[in-house]
Parts: sequence; structure tokens; C-alpha cells
Amino acid sequence: QVQIAESGGGLVQPGGSLRLSCALSGDIASIYHMGWYRQTPGKEPERVATITDKNGVRYANFVKGRFTFSRDDLQNTLYLHMNSLNPEDTATYYCKAQTIVGRAATNYWGQGTNVTVSS
Repeated sequence: QVQIAESGGGLVQPGGSLRLSCALSGDIASIYHMGWYRQTPGKEPERVATITDKNGVRYANFVKGRFTFSRDDLQNTLYLHMNSLNPEDTATYYCKAQTIVGRAATNYWGQGTNVTVSS
């Protein structure tokens, strides 16, 4: 199993920046896919940025160069650096890890961290 804990959300003014963190623990060696997703009430989660060793980092179109996904393998932590935030970025941001053991894929999600962009 993988345990996930996000942090770093908060209230920020339009045009501001935040850095979200995702601390991973447990069966990290089995993780194949990691990523950041976000969700607003009444909507399905949408992909923000994902990373695999095979495909590297991929960003959603709406990121438009504003966000950067990074990882610290020594600390087993992922980061999402968000710049030029706008009110449409307001959402709960989740970190997801997918493990592959044999033919079984399992998704693990954190509890989420809230980001509010408002003046």
C-alpha cells in the first residue's frame, strides 16, 4: 500500500503562486504513475499533471506553462509549483499514485488540499 499526504493549499490572490506538496510512504517501489488532479464540486476530477518513468511529465492544456511538476526522490515527495493562478484554478487538489504489482493496478489518493484563488 501507499500512503499519501498533500499540503500547501490555501487562499491566494489572482496572479499569485502556491506550492503544493505530496508526501509518499509505503510501497513506493511499486509506483508506476503519479500525478496531480483537481476537482470542483459537482465535477469529475481532472488531470493537472502526471509523471511516469516511460513518458516523463505531461501537463493538462489549461496549465499553459504556469505549473511545474517536480519530485524529490530522496524525500519521496512530489511538488506542484503553481504560478499565475486565476480564479478558475480554485479546486481541491489531489495527489494520486498508481502501483503495478503483477497485472494488478491500484490507485491511491490523498485527502486533498484546498486551493482558493480570490481577491
